[in-house]
Amino acid sequence: MRVRGLALVRNGRTVLALDDWSVPAGGRWLIVGPSGSGKTSLLQLLAGLLLPTRGSIEVMGERIDAMPEARRDRFRGRTIGFVFQTLHLVRALSVLDNLRLAAFVVGERRSEDELRALLEAVGLADRARARLFELSQGEAQRVAIARALVNRPRLVLADEPTSALDDGNARAIMELLIARTSEIGAALVIATHDARLAPWFEHRLELGGTS
Repeated sequence: MRVRGLALVRNGRTVLALDDWSVPAGGRWLIVGPSGSGKTSLLQLLAGLLLPTRGSIEVMGERIDAMPEARRDRFRGRTIGFVFQTLHLVRALSVLDNLRLAAFVVGERRSEDELRALLEAVGLADRARARLFELSQGEAQRVAIARALVNRPRLVLADEPTSALDDGNARAIMELLIARTSEIGAALVIATHDARLAPWFEHRLELGGTS
């Protein structure tokens, strides 16, 4: 993944500016900075959820910012896993069906054995049929991570994945993210205020304040 000459401008204000930055396959980067520095906006740009005012964003050698919207959506679903700060899980569905839906919307199918193996890997093998309201915050966070990984993405983006968790659950989430992305060779980029995550990362991108 690489960005060049990236800028996002809203209402005449530069929300984010980033000259040249790259993350290799399997790389791990922590994005830090004060509120308003553009951390969430950068993740959304990398995922193609926002388009830059100028500059380019390459993921797996493809210009995601130059893709038509429908192709960008398909590419995102198959190539990028996103763990949102607000989890965006479907409350009407079971844990298992939330994973099944993530594959279905990009035209993929995953067998129940595959999905259950993924739930076992995130420590939720016994919660496959549970509804979202039956889960703890830590369990729901693990479902969101499993959903982000279900299509074996090449890039995993996470926005404040541990901010609402205690130390034990935060450590478990980080161990899970690093183990699973390492297993599939995916790059991992996390945006956070959580100082507890610093020891897990060799590389940091520090964004400045608003301009």
